[in-house]
Amino acid sequence: MAAAVRVRYAPSPTGQPHIGNIRTALFNWLFARHHGGKFIVRIEDTDQTRFVDGAIEAILDGLRWLNIDWDEGPEAGGPYAPYEQSRRLEIYRRMAEQLVDQGNAYYCYCSREELERLRRARREGRSRSDSLPVGEANLQWGNGCNCRRLGRAGAVSEPVGADNRVVRFAMPESGVTRVHDLIRGDIEWSNELQEDFVILKSDGFPTYHLAVVADDHLMEISHVMRAEEWLPSTPRHLQLYSAFGFEPPEFAHLPMITGPDRAKLSKRHGATAIGEYREQGYLPEAMLNFMVLLGWSLDGSTEVVTLRQIIDNFTLDRITKSAAIFDQEKLLWMNGVYIRDLPAEELARRMAEYIPRHLDADEQDYLCNIAPLVQERLKRLDESDDITACFFGELPPDYDPATLVQKGMDVEGALAALQSALSKLRSIPPGGDFGHEKLEAALGETCQGLELSRRQFFGLLRTAATGRAVSPPLFETMQVMGREKVLARLRLAARKLDGEG
Repeated sequence: MAAAVRVRYAPSPTGQPHIGNIRTALFNWLFARHHGGKFIVRIEDTDQTRFVDGAIEAILDGLRWLNIDWDEGPEAGGPYAPYEQSRRLEIYRRMAEQLVDQGNAYYCYCSREELERLRRARREGRSRSDSLPVGEANLQWGNGCNCRRLGRAGAVSEPVGADNRVVRFAMPESGVTRVHDLIRGDIEWSNELQEDFVILKSDGFPTYHLAVVADDHLMEISHVMRAEEWLPSTPRHLQLYSAFGFEPPEFAHLPMITGPDRAKLSKRHGATAIGEYREQGYLPEAMLNFMVLLGWSLDGSTEVVTLRQIIDNFTLDRITKSAAIFDQEKLLWMNGVYIRDLPAEELARRMAEYIPRHLDADEQDYLCNIAPLVQERLKRLDESDDITACFFGELPPDYDPATLVQKGMDVEGALAALQSALSKLRSIPPGGDFGHEKLEAALGETCQGLELSRRQFFGLLRTAATGRAVSPPLFETMQVMGREKVLARLRLAARKLDGEG
């Protein structure tokens, strides 16, 4: 690829960034990094009626969370601010006027109702005089409205004020518009089926079509990689490039993302906003790996791929045309894979972000010892608070004393077993070996002497120590808790059974 690669991610701040939107950013970023090119972020905020407060920061936070960095912006130094189209309005106004002067665009004063009648007449294939008011019966078939036939002089002499007019692009009324899409191959559209479209609104803001072409040209974008849903807009954009005399970029329209039922991804398939996945405790590296497989693959079978492998192999010929299926179960599995691969200290650091209360330095060190015990069972980081709760505090979370009594035991037998366990553990001096191997051997002997099954005795000890019937490995858990905490919890359990708790 001889020319320098310059790509952009151009979201609209109309809400929380969703999976498909961020997938587009990711593919552009990977393409730029693969070719040693530039990745630019541009906020397309010209539709002020749909602007949502906080949306821009949510978009940028989503990129930062995934470690997707961008290379330039309107301000010198870093970190770069993204480009914002609302700060570039004069550029678009001048370009719209240029098209009017050239005869490629015209002022339009038609109301929405008038335009809808015109569209309806075309759809129904009726005579204009039969379907339109008398004053409009002289309109001729074509892409635009009567304003197109009036010309510049006629339009500006209309009695309607300039504040009510828009600038509409005049599409060719014959021929075809062609593009070679780098993913989908050759595509063409019949020009006579394309309507004239607004490029500058009455409020002075450009529409998406004018702004995107202007900025992609001025920012020297080499490749436009965007969602498949923008494919029908491509003939409009190519005609704008032609009218300005600009060389168009290469186009690549990415496959859509669907749910397992092949319907367009929506809330009923689960969370769709990238921020929701962060809140739920997905790792950014797992999320990135999962999203890149929504339309791209390394070899058709490898699923866990390092970022370095992805960047080194990210070429457009590996992107599929067919829709990608968003599988929540696969994402959950992949997140577990990445969690299990984290060093204990790093896992503890990330888990701490999902534990509501502040952990002091000692508790953070304690969490580092807990992390390896829960690592195999942890699928999402938002489970951290619940899965570690049994380790914190002098006493375990409150539980029903009846759960201490295991199947095949009675209260008296359970109490005697607890007292035997306490006697054995007290025989280990403070500061002595309280390692899991020593504990398992010592309590295993006690179990034999009581003539209980290991399931019964160790189930009793597990509930007494943690307040739960299911926990991380029992003896490793007791080792991490330490002698004094385990003794305190077993004493409490004995009091509960004895009717004193």
